[in-house]
Amino acid sequence: MTKQTYHTEIEIQQLRPKGEEVCGDVFFSKRYPEEERIILVLSDGIGHGIKASVLATLTATMALKYSSFHTKPEIAAQIIMDVLPSTDNRPSYATFTVIEIEKDGLVKIINYDNPPVVIMRGKQRFKPIKIYELEVSGVNNIHKILRCQEFYAMKEDRIIFFTDGVTQSGLDTPKFIMGWGNDKIFNFITKQIENQPLISATKLARKIANKALTNDNYNLKDDTSCGVIYFRRPRETMLITGPPFYRVKDKGFINRIIDFKGQKMICGGTTAEIIAREMGIEIETVQHRSDPTMPPTAQLKGFDLVTEGILTISKVEEILENHTSQTRLYDSPAEEIVKRLLDNDIIHLLVGTRINWAHHDPDQPVEIEIRKTVIKRIVKMLQHKFFKKVYVEYV
Repeated sequence: MTKQTYHTEIEIQQLRPKGEEVCGDVFFSKRYPEEERIILVLSDGIGHGIKASVLATLTATMALKYSSFHTKPEIAAQIIMDVLPSTDNRPSYATFTVIEIEKDGLVKIINYDNPPVVIMRGKQRFKPIKIYELEVSGVNNIHKILRCQEFYAMKEDRIIFFTDGVTQSGLDTPKFIMGWGNDKIFNFITKQIENQPLISATKLARKIANKALTNDNYNLKDDTSCGVIYFRRPRETMLITGPPFYRVKDKGFINRIIDFKGQKMICGGTTAEIIAREMGIEIETVQHRSDPTMPPTAQLKGFDLVTEGILTISKVEEILENHTSQTRLYDSPAEEIVKRLLDNDIIHLLVGTRINWAHHDPDQPVEIEIRKTVIKRIVKMLQHKFFKKVYVEYV
């Protein structure tokens, strides 16, 4: 057993063949705060398109549910395989990989017919001591095997898991007659980590998925999914929005900000002015941003980003709500905030509760209530959609 001294960064990248409306690979994840437990499921439905997506969705939904109940893997697998619908007297089919991460760092991996999971300990491949197979019961499940692994994660460990759209990419091309294959994928992963020892889960997953795409000459033959889990030193950021309710507390408010050692962002013109005044520094406006609908940003020494308030924070909420693995972020003020929120693991929100009367409308909720509502939504998404640790303090 290891003492957990790391953050668990999780990323999935998914691509689908041209002309397909949906991906036949399905990825589900859920954090269980009361158990400090995370469960991830990647399922690949047979074929591609809508039918594959339905099969994979059904499989992933059941796998996630049974794993959350601590159901024995072989029993859960039997139920899943028995439930999948049959067509023309032939059973439908979906592969799956389930990864459970316990609060003490214990990782359990259950794999049914997906490519083998790659576990890296630093720059070296790691093979757990506890590796075993489980037979799936039932007359319709003869020769169906679950391949299982267990180990305790350490800082700088990575788990890379994917569907056969990755391993079979490049199939029948001169370079990869038999497909990219597990060995070449492992060599590619090793090279990426050697070149960038601290490469993020997002960047590594994207590089693998994009390499599979190029292997197929940018015309994928199958749905392609790659997930990466990276256990690493946590990164922290602070987002300050709104001035403190009591003006006499401005100085204490500033001291809290100065003492914080991670990245710092300010979202709000009045807030920035108070901080600049109390710290004796000047604000410089910056105009070169890609979104003309948003107010310009500013520069303040010691802060990574300074933006306007409620409009920007509302746009941040919108971007987070619609964010997927295919989202590309540019350099608008709200997108810059989102980049930093997603690049960090522990997020401190310092939310001032003083009303900005410049935005007060007697026919609408006051700004502070709008800000509180937006912040609550952002916190929920950061925690449950992006697996961030979030601390909120109202001042």
